[in-house]
Amino acid sequence: MRPSPTSHHVHLFWIPLALLAAVLFLTFRSDARANGWEEVFFKANQAYKEGRFQEAIDAYGRLLDSGHENGHIYYNLGNAHFRLNQIGQAILNYERADVLMPRDADLNFNLGYARDQTQDAISQPKGFMDTTFFWLHTMTLHELSWAFVVLNLVFWTVFLIRLFRPSEWTFYTALILLVLWFLAGASFGVKYFQQQTDDRAVILAKEADALAGPDTEDTLLFKLHEGAIVLLERSEDGWSLVSLPDNKRGWVKKETIERINQRT
Repeated sequence: MRPSPTSHHVHLFWIPLALLAAVLFLTFRSDARANGWEEVFFKANQAYKEGRFQEAIDAYGRLLDSGHENGHIYYNLGNAHFRLNQIGQAILNYERADVLMPRDADLNFNLGYARDQTQDAISQPKGFMDTTFFWLHTMTLHELSWAFVVLNLVFWTVFLIRLFRPSEWTFYTALILLVLWFLAGASFGVKYFQQQTDDRAVILAKEADALAGPDTEDTLLFKLHEGAIVLLERSEDGWSLVSLPDNKRGWVKKETIERINQRT
C-alpha cells in the first residue's frame, strides 16, 4: 500500500508548534498591575506640566518600582530629569525608553539633544551584527517575536496546503516564507542576545575619576563626566571597571554609574 503523503509530515507539524509555544512563553507574561496606577501616571504628568519636576520623578519612579515598565514612563522620567539639569539620569532613562519604543521621533530628538549636552564626546561604534542586521534598532524584541510567530504560522499553513494541493504558487510562496522565517528567527535571536549582553552604563556623577585600580590611592588615568556612556566590565567592593571604545579602561566608584539594562 502506498503511504499517505501526509504520514511522513505528521511529526514535522509539531516542530513549529513547539517553537511557537516557546516564543509565546517569552512574549506573553503576566503583568500584575497595582490598582490605581493610571491615576498615579496622570498625577505625575500633571506635576510635570506644572513644573513640579521632582514630584513627577518620584511618581514615575513608583510606577516603575511597582512593575509598570513602559517606554512612555521612562521617556517622561527622562524629560523631568532633563528639566532639573540631571543630564546623566535623563540619558539613562531615554536609553531605557529607546529599548521599548525605538521609532519614537520625540524620544530620538530628545536623546540626541541630551547627548549633545555631555562633556565627553564618546562615539558608540557599530559592530558586525549592528551593520548586518541594520533594521534591529528600529524594532523591539516583542515586535520581532510576533513577526517570527506570524511568519511561522503562515509558512506552515502554505506548506500544508501544498501537501494537499501542489501548485507552482505554493512552492514559490513557501520558499519565500521559509527565507523570511529564518530571517525573522535570526533577527529575534540576535536582538535577544544584544539585549541580554548589553553592558552599557551611564555616568551619573558630575565628574568621575577613572583610576588604575579599585582604590582611591591608585593612579588617576582619566576623568569621565555626567552623561557619558561606558561599558561596564565588572564590579567589586564598591568599585566598577569600565571601558571606552578607544580601549581606555579604569575603575570608578560604583555609585557614580548605573547600567542601562536592568534585566540581567
